[in-house]
Formats: sequence, C-alpha cells, structure tokens
Amino acid sequence: MKIAIISDIHDNYSYLDSCVSYCKKEQIEAILCCGDITNDETVKRLADFTIPVYAIRGNSDIFDEKIVSAVSNLHYLGRTGEVELDTKRIGLCHEPFFIDDLLPKQYDAIFYGHTHKPWIEQREKTHIINPGTLGGVFNLSTFAVWDTAKPLPELVRTNDL
Repeated sequence: MKIAIISDIHDNYSYLDSCVSYCKKEQIEAILCCGDITNDETVKRLADFTIPVYAIRGNSDIFDEKIVSAVSNLHYLGRTGEVELDTKRIGLCHEPFFIDDLLPKQYDAIFYGHTHKPWIEQREKTHIINPGTLGGVFNLSTFAVWDTAKPLPELVRTNDL
C-alpha cells in the first residue's frame, strides 16, 4: 500500500495542488496529515485527494470542525490519533511532545509535524518520522511517501515535481 504523509500545509495551495497531482499519478491509496491544515478553504481542498485522508489538529489550525465533517473523505482524529493501514499500526500527532504519550502503544510508526524539518529516528521498535512542511514554511516543501512493503518512507521534494 502506498501512503502519503503530509504536514504543515499552512494554506499553500500551490504545493497542496502539486501533492494532489503527484498522489493521483502515483496511485497513493491514503493520506496521513500531521496537522496545521490551517483554514476552512484548505480543508475543502483536501477533498481533491478523493482518497481517505486521516488528519489531526495542529497548533495553527483555525478551521471549523463542521466543515471538516462535511468533507466525506476526511477522517478527523483530534489532537492525536491512530490508524491501521495494511497491517501497520500508525500513531499521529502534530507537536513532538505528544510522541512520548504515543510510544507505549507500540506503533510501527509515529508521524508528526510542527518542526517543519524532515526527520527519521527509531525508538525501541517504533520509527518516528516527520515529513517536513508541505507549505514550504522556513524549509523546502516536502512530504513523505511510504510503500508499506518497505521499512521506511521516502521524502519527496515538491519543487522537484
């Protein structure tokens, strides 16, 4: 299964549109969003993926949760969340301080955002991964793609698309 992991969109529609095009072309089957979608318009644009989007709330999110519930492919998980995709147990959070709360649940991977810096580390048997900032805030625009048949996701630079 191919999963895209995005975070920190910060209403950058150009990069979000590039990511949507990439996901359609590469037949991505699900999106994990690690927060900072930001506003209602960006929430509505997540419907462009037409595949399941699992999202948590970030510290800069000001969207209306009624709008979120109206987007049929968007599964809103609150401040932290978990999903199981292709037998992989995955934890999601925005700020890294939530990672310690999620670690005891023994996920295969925990994805987070907030720092805008791509990062991979391993704690015990859990991979801790930040896909960077899709919005390109303070760093290049990036997101990650995980083929669950492989141990780790690959980083995609949106400017290279």
